[in-house]
Amino acid sequence: MKRIGVLSDTHGKLREEVVQILRGCDVILHAGDINTPKVVESLRAIAPLYVVRGNADKEWAEGLPEKLSEEICGLRVFMVHNRKNMPKEMGNYDLAVSGHSHKYEERREEACFYLNPGSCGPRLFSQPVTMAVVEVEEETGNFRVVKKDIVQDVAETVFSAERLQQILRDVDRGKSVSGIAGRYGMTEETAEQICRLYLTHPGIDAAGVMEKMGLPKDR
Repeated sequence: MKRIGVLSDTHGKLREEVVQILRGCDVILHAGDINTPKVVESLRAIAPLYVVRGNADKEWAEGLPEKLSEEICGLRVFMVHNRKNMPKEMGNYDLAVSGHSHKYEERREEACFYLNPGSCGPRLFSQPVTMAVVEVEEETGNFRVVKKDIVQDVAETVFSAERLQQILRDVDRGKSVSGIAGRYGMTEETAEQICRLYLTHPGIDAAGVMEKMGLPKDR
């Protein structure tokens, strides 16, 4: 049995729980939004790494491919950060990997299995922290995908669209992450997540930020 660790959207945070899972894998796939070369170096020290560049990966990642097409552990694999950039016809592939949405998704369409491992980096409020392991039978080439829930039982946080809009106005005014965190009573990690999402998606509004973060609606 060969095991492929699949993760995405670490955004500079490589959790120890993730490392422990990856140490049992023969190969690692990272679907982008790495944020720092240190994560790449750490992953390469664990197992052979295949990685693509995400929209949040800046100048340091210029040498990384935006798309990948490889045979890995006997599987024909295609990987890209944003599924919108995936070819329409995927019949030549066994496994299609993407990230970007921070939401776990798996489904099969004819011969191709589509997998988004979600995000296993910083938690976005109540959104799950996930990755996946693909287990491949060497003799037959059959495989199964095992979802890995990294963090569980975290209290739900509710943000109103009005409050989030106030935060975005502070971002436009050039307020620092620490200043926003202090003003609105949140961790700096949470404030950084909001700022990063807002600044990397031009034109997005408070409702759009809430939707991408998977935030619960006002109650």
